[in-house]
Amino acid sequence: MSIGLKNEFGTIDISNDVIAQVAGGAAVECYGIVGMASRHQIRDGLTDILRKENFTRGVIVRSIGEDLHIDMYVIVGYGVKISEVAYQVQSKVKYTLSKQLGMTVSSVNIFVQGVRVTNL
Repeated sequence: MSIGLKNEFGTIDISNDVIAQVAGGAAVECYGIVGMASRHQIRDGLTDILRKENFTRGVIVRSIGEDLHIDMYVIVGYGVKISEVAYQVQSKVKYTLSKQLGMTVSSVNIFVQGVRVTNL
């Protein structure tokens, strides 16, 4: 699947995998995020933290009409306020997709798949 953007020069098709990579990269830069998790934890393994090349397994991009919805599966660090981390991830993903790809996102849904103790 891809999302098409039209301008005065023509049409640009952006793949859902590209959107997922950009969104996942923005999310892991946020404070409190240990990494991205798979949306199918039981099938893929409970302890997997996804690497950069596998962000598409932890991010779902849905396009409903003109609206763009993103579901993200994350692992947070122990001792952080989950609601604040989720809010920061939502804000950063919306901002990054707006600046890098020129897309407006209707919703960013955060699903916390686990909590990990990290060495600071």
